[in-house]
Amino acid sequence: MSKETCQLFLDEIPYQFEVEGDFFWGEEKVLFKKQDSVISKVAWSNLGYGVVDAFEGNEFEALRKSIKKNILKAFELNEISCDRDAFTLGDYHKVITTNEMHLKVIDITRNLTNEDFDFDIDVLAERFGKILGNPLTSWVEELQKSHIQIRINRPSSLDINPPHRDGYLSYWEDVINVWIPIEGCNENTSLPVLPGSHLIPENHILRTESKGAMINGNTYYVPCVLKTNEGNLRMIRPNPKAGEALLFTPFLIHGAAVNRSDSTRIAIELRFPKRKN
Repeated sequence: MSKETCQLFLDEIPYQFEVEGDFFWGEEKVLFKKQDSVISKVAWSNLGYGVVDAFEGNEFEALRKSIKKNILKAFELNEISCDRDAFTLGDYHKVITTNEMHLKVIDITRNLTNEDFDFDIDVLAERFGKILGNPLTSWVEELQKSHIQIRINRPSSLDINPPHRDGYLSYWEDVINVWIPIEGCNENTSLPVLPGSHLIPENHILRTESKGAMINGNTYYVPCVLKTNEGNLRMIRPNPKAGEALLFTPFLIHGAAVNRSDSTRIAIELRFPKRKN
């Protein structure tokens, strides 16, 4: 295992962090199946991502309240004291002041299911399925459950995933990734992507295996993509607004969502497989 510096650009602003892992160049093949992918019928198929309207009526506020409820529940389960009435999502970092406390919270909030929410997640699966022209479901067959993750990113922290592709994990191969901004999401905090990177062949990518990257002492399920044969990654932040969602193929390189603001950034991640007929 070697220690490398991951150097990249986020909307042309340089950023870097240290990552440990065994890095290798892949085989001469493209993993993304262009003709049969979940995004094959949309105009942004070659980009690999699109920003779409996600909510109607009071749906967004209902989801937001449910997210706050789950975070407060994680506080309670970990015996973290908090004024529940005064707590705001953007001030999460004022309550959770150490990495140890944060890891305890996200150990709960990163592995939720539909049953944890006072909001019907399948409404979004149906809505996005119509946009994509491919019926979707929230049920992930290999996991035998739905999967919902609350992303919590404190200011100026390493509360990030490394640049990666979810498609390297078998249960995410045939899904649409959904990233929804909830709190503190803007041009300085939202999720970066590398446009068109789902079309890059494996022998042009230097990466680790799954569970093969360590950042700040934490091992990640997803592999770290260090760079491509063209050099350091030049990523952009599509920056969906409140009420919108970022949809993208799991083979698109994304991550490194560093928070360059004074507030905690909260987002929710969903993964919807294609519904089998």
